[in-house]
Amino acid sequence: MQISIDHIKEDFRFLESWEDRYQYIIDLGESLEPLGADEKRDENFVQGCMSSVWLVIKETGDGTLDIRGDSDSAIVRGLIAILIAFYTGVPRSRFKGRDASLLFSDLKLETHLSPNRRNGLHAMNSRIQSRASAE
Repeated sequence: MQISIDHIKEDFRFLESWEDRYQYIIDLGESLEPLGADEKRDENFVQGCMSSVWLVIKETGDGTLDIRGDSDSAIVRGLIAILIAFYTGVPRSRFKGRDASLLFSDLKLETHLSPNRRNGLHAMNSRIQSRASAE
């Protein structure tokens, strides 16, 4: 079941401690279906992440993208889940108008993630944005 970005934002506001929020992020990551070994190939690998990250991004036919991802880090899997929720159902033509950095700021991820994790988060977002503007 795909969780909405509005639901994630609401849950973040409800959770008071960052320990609880980190656990929530991990739980979001656990809800992702793992990628198969055949999908963990170079073309899906995201450069710029401290952890190993793969994103599989495909056109759906209705103008949106199907985004799936995986990582060897529990926290990063959760960050992938947040990005997927942020972009799910959004037409590719509107991706450029969506600013994930505002989302990261709203959730206070910018200040509570290590610089390496923030860089990885931005690398994943850049990969999605790049794919949306391709084709």
